[in-house]
Amino acid sequence: MGVQNQVEDIKQTLIYNAPIQKVWEVVSTSEGISAWFMPNDFKPVVGHEFHLQGPFGPSPCKVLEIDEPNRVSFTWDVDGWVVSFNLKDLGDQTEFTLIHSGWKTADEILPKPNQKSGIVRDNMNGGWAGIVQKLKKVVEN
Repeated sequence: MGVQNQVEDIKQTLIYNAPIQKVWEVVSTSEGISAWFMPNDFKPVVGHEFHLQGPFGPSPCKVLEIDEPNRVSFTWDVDGWVVSFNLKDLGDQTEFTLIHSGWKTADEILPKPNQKSGIVRDNMNGGWAGIVQKLKKVVEN
């Protein structure tokens, strides 16, 4: 049973004009992730704990899954978020899907931004839209 007030996952899918291995390098390395997302000390090792340097300071993260070249998944911050990068090989192109899950109910106040979960999700949904476009520029160059 889903809670009525449950906040839906953010899901954004784009097709990049770049082979999967090139996209993989940029979404599974610290330098790569820094180029389009946030400064970090990520390592593609399950269980590795790292930080994303965000607008509210460093967020503790932990790698949950590495499935080269198809999937990277990690926890983000302390509110139960999980971020996944899913890649699908389309030959000369790659289908990239970002999923940001683990949202609480819409009315719950998230401590760091000090705003309701539903509002934070809407803001971040817009933020992710810009971020996946930035990734597009990085991998297509």
